[in-house]
Amino acid sequence: MNLFKWMPAAILVVCGMVGTLTADDGLKMPHVRYQLDNGLNVILYQDDSIPMVAVNMWYHVGSGHEKLGRTGFAHLFEHILFEGSKNVPEGNFDIWLEEIGGNNNGSTTTDRTNYYEILPKHALELALFLESDRMGFLLEAMSQAKLDGQRDVVKNERRQRYENTPYGMVFPTMMEMLYPKGHPYSWPTIGYMEDLDAASLDDVKAFFQTYYGPNNASLVIAGDIEIDATKALVAKWFADIPRGNPVPPLGSVGARIDAEKRRVLEDDVQLERVTMAWHTPPAFGPGEATFEIMSALLAGGKNSRLYKRLVYDLQIAQQVSAFHWTKLQGCDFVISATARAGVSAAELEKVIDEELEKLKKEAPSAAEVQRVVNVSRAETLAGLQDLESIADALNRFFFYTGNPDYLGEWLGALSHVEPEDLSAMAQTYLRKDGRIVITVVPREKKAATEGGKP
Repeated sequence: MNLFKWMPAAILVVCGMVGTLTADDGLKMPHVRYQLDNGLNVILYQDDSIPMVAVNMWYHVGSGHEKLGRTGFAHLFEHILFEGSKNVPEGNFDIWLEEIGGNNNGSTTTDRTNYYEILPKHALELALFLESDRMGFLLEAMSQAKLDGQRDVVKNERRQRYENTPYGMVFPTMMEMLYPKGHPYSWPTIGYMEDLDAASLDDVKAFFQTYYGPNNASLVIAGDIEIDATKALVAKWFADIPRGNPVPPLGSVGARIDAEKRRVLEDDVQLERVTMAWHTPPAFGPGEATFEIMSALLAGGKNSRLYKRLVYDLQIAQQVSAFHWTKLQGCDFVISATARAGVSAAELEKVIDEELEKLKKEAPSAAEVQRVVNVSRAETLAGLQDLESIADALNRFFFYTGNPDYLGEWLGALSHVEPEDLSAMAQTYLRKDGRIVITVVPREKKAATEGGKP
C-alpha cells in the first residue's frame, strides 16, 4: 500500500520518503494564520490537488472546563450545535450539507470540542455560514424542548457506550481512580446521569456564553481555496460576531498517586481483562515523544514486546494495547490486555510487569528503537492522507503548542528518542506505587478476587 497516495501535494513535496526523514528535514505544513478583531484565530491551508475543502472549528472547551455537579455540558453541546440556530431550522444543518455532497460531525475531549465539514470547494461559503450562525446565534433558537431532547440522546449514548457495553465501565472508573474527586479530569467526558438530569436551561445557556465565543475558538480551512477570497468569506461570516467575555483560566490542579490503587469490576463478560494506568507530564512537554514511542514498543503491532509475549509466545491474551493519552493538564499512559478463555487477569498482569521491569533495567537496542521510530513516523504521516486529518492536525498543534506547523518538530522529537530515554521514563513514571489497576471479571467471579491482588 502506498501510504502517500492521497497525501496532499504540499506535504508530499517536502517529506520525500519516510525512511529519509530526520529532525532537520524541515517538513512543513504551509499555512496562513491570522486573528480577527473579535479574537477568532484563523488558519488557512491551501492544496489544490482535489476540488474539496475541509472546515474545522475547535472550541477550546471540553469536559475539563466543567465543574463537579455540572458535568457533561461540553459533550451535550456537541449534540445541541447540530439542532439548529437562528437562521438554520432544526434538521437543516445536515440536510443542506448532504444536498451538496458534504458531510459533517463533531467530537468532545477533556480539553476541546471540534466540529467539521468536508464538502466540494464551491460550497465553502455554506459551511462558513452554518458555523458562524451557531457560534453567533445558537441561543436565539435554544429551547427547553431542544435541551430535553438532546439530554435524552446523550443519556442513551452513555448507556450504550459505557453502562451496557462489555468492559464499558473501565474508562470512567479509570478516570475516577487516577484523579481526585473534583479534579476536572476525574469524570468522563460524557458526564454523569444525575448532572445531565439536573442541568437547567439557564445553566446550559450560561456555559455556552462563557466558552463558545470567537475569542475561545480556532478555525482551520484546508483544501482547494484562494487565500484572499477565503479571508474575505471568513470576515463576511465571522467578523461581526461579538467577542465573548474573557474565558476563566483553568486552575492548576495537581494529581498524584503515592500508592497502588486496585479495583475489581464485575461485568457480563466471558474473558477477564486487566487495565493499568499512570500519570505522565502535560501534553507536548518533555517526554511526550518518548511515551509515544514506548506505547509502540510495548504494544504497537505483532512485533511489539507485549504482543509477542502475551499473544504469540505464551498465547494467554487475545488482545493487548498501550497508548499515551494526551491532555492539557497532564497525560496518562495506559496498558490493557484481554485474556484468553481459562486465563486470569493476574497471569496477564504478571507478564506485563515482567516486561516493564525488563525495560526499566535494560535499555532496548538501538535497532529496536529505530524500527519503532520509523513505524511511528510513518503512521503520523499516513494519518495526514485527507484534508480533514490535515485540518484537525493544524488545529491540534495550534491548541497544544501555539504553532499549527508543529509537525516537523513532532517528527523530530520522535526521531530523537534514545534507548536510554525509554528506560529512564519507565523507571520514573511507570512505578507500581504510582499506578491504578482495574481488573474486569465475569460477574460470578468478583467475590473471589475482591479482597486483594488478583
